Amino acid sequence: MDLNYNSMADLLSVADQNGGRLSSLVLSQQAEQMELSEAEIYEKMRENYQVMASSIAPGCNPELKSTSGLTGGDAFKMQTFSTSGHSLTGPMISGALYRALAVSELNASMGRIVAAPTAGSCGIVPAAVLTLQEERKLSEKECVMSLFTASAIGMVIANNASLAGAQGGCQAECGSASAMAAAALVELCGGSPAMIDSAVAIALKNVLGLVCDPVAGLVEIPCIKRNASGVAGAFVAAELALAGIKSAIPADEVIWAMKKVGDVMPAALKETAEGGLAATPTGRKLFEKVFGEK
Repeated sequence: MDLNYNSMADLLSVADQNGGRLSSLVLSQQAEQMELSEAEIYEKMRENYQVMASSIAPGCNPELKSTSGLTGGDAFKMQTFSTSGHSLTGPMISGALYRALAVSELNASMGRIVAAPTAGSCGIVPAAVLTLQEERKLSEKECVMSLFTASAIGMVIANNASLAGAQGGCQAECGSASAMAAAALVELCGGSPAMIDSAVAIALKNVLGLVCDPVAGLVEIPCIKRNASGVAGAFVAAELALAGIKSAIPADEVIWAMKKVGDVMPAALKETAEGGLAATPTGRKLFEKVFGEK
């Protein structure tokens, strides 16, 4: 099977030709490459999914505080609002928002998470898949399999652009995670390979140029709330694609554009905490609160 991770077009073309889900092809290819059975590879991914699922409850603890003391407790607030009956967006989106916050806040408090694809963007993929599982009553197997599709998208982005905020800005972290989550959502809803391509493209286009400007150099402000925004963006991209709306620019070209944008982005906006929100008066005060005056 000629399955590689050099382009979205090639990857999805193979899936289309084989008439199956991308996840099944990825599972089969990974088993072959790693010289393990498909059952063993699946079990490794299932363990990852279980870690994702187990991070929600502790992340929603109202007493949770990050090591720095700057963040914590917002997932609990969002969960409370989500279940209050007053949510603007309903249980699907508000449920995804609190789960994204929960995983990200747990990460900031040194809890156990799955970097998907990075720690800074760890809340987006789990929030998308876990929320859809609950709302659509999906099986664990379907959800675990969707992570193979998400991972394949991440590999294409890594091979052609970057997953690191220090190299490409937050578009490379939360943007990539949003694209991965959108692909997983489309597969879980029975979408075609062409729909996955559009969903990935739309998710990335919507955050093209997003900078990485962590306050005090910590993966907390604004990273945690960008995880919430990223999962909302994944649902938007997936919904549009599932409706048959195509991206005018194919995913491979959007990934190329993301790489070019990241290359010209100033160093002050790539995880150095020297620009953007980190350079605001409040951002500097928060730095001093954590580390003392420079």
